[in-house]
Amino acid sequence: MPEVRLIGHDGTNYDVVSTDRAREIAREAGLDLVEVSPTARPPVCRVLDYGKFLYERQKKEKEARKQQKQIEIKEVRLRPKTTEHHRSFKVRDARRWLEEGKKVKVRVRFRGREIQYPEIAREDMMEIKDELADIAHVEVPPSMEGRTMLMILAPGADEKKSKS
Repeated sequence: MPEVRLIGHDGTNYDVVSTDRAREIAREAGLDLVEVSPTARPPVCRVLDYGKFLYERQKKEKEARKQQKQIEIKEVRLRPKTTEHHRSFKVRDARRWLEEGKKVKVRVRFRGREIQYPEIAREDMMEIKDELADIAHVEVPPSMEGRTMLMILAPGADEKKSKS
């Protein structure tokens, strides 16, 4: 690249200059010559303190990550033989987490011959879904993964129920 479009450290536009002249200008200012836009024709370079440039960029990226919302997933573990009373405690915890804006993973783990009756676990999951329908919707419907059945609930009322 014999020529570059140069922007000075104070924002002045030098227009198109040779790369040697651009290096000379950067050296005189005691700063670095940084290629800002390599795809442009001719490429755009800027005279600046590269260390400070990297620091500012990291600061902006950190601030952007801070603004992102992290969604936490809590888990409720059950068995097909879980009693109604015990399940009500689990549902109460799930309700609290959903109100806090967290997703809830409902996991029913099968042991031994329990795996022959997945409809029991599916019924339990449907009852849990119905109990939490006012504040949650099913993001991932009940499905088998090995010896466990999973369902994920996300905060927000079920769209079908809210329309009717």
